[in-house]
Order: sequence, then structure tokens, then C-alpha cells
Amino acid sequence: MKTATLTIAMLATILALGSAHAQTYDPRYPVCMHVFGGMMGGGDYFDCSFQSIPQCNLSASGRSAMCLVNPYFVAPSRAGARRRSRYR
Repeated sequence: MKTATLTIAMLATILALGSAHAQTYDPRYPVCMHVFGGMMGGGDYFDCSFQSIPQCNLSASGRSAMCLVNPYFVAPSRAGARRRSRYR
């Protein structure tokens, strides 16, 4: 009986925790804007849709936001940029 009660309590605790948030940074863009939600409970969020810091700064102007470099940005690889080894 104790085992069943303990199991139910553990399942209830796990379900009450909720789901994890997805990654907030979009790896396709090099610059993100962090928008602060403020005291009204709006919540902070990241908008990763900028190609440059100046472009992001224009969007962040007058808002409670700041621009930062996306730590998860993956630069597109250039085809044929690698050298072939002569000794393969």
C-alpha cells in the first residue's frame, strides 16, 4: 500500500512540473534580440531573426530590449572550400 501511494505521489509531482521549454535561440540567424517582459508579467523572450547587430539595434530602439550574438548560430558551409589531401 505504501508503494502504491508513493508511486502515485511521484507521478503527480512529475506531472505538476510541466514540460521543458524548447530552445530559445534560432540557429539560422547570427543575432538575437532579448526582449524583457517587465513588471507586468509579459515574460522575457528572444527574437532571433536578425542578420546584423545594427539591424537588431534599430528594432530594439525605444524598447526594453538588447541585442546579442547568437551562441548557437551555425554558419552555412561553403561548397568546395576544403582542400583535398594529396596523400589520400
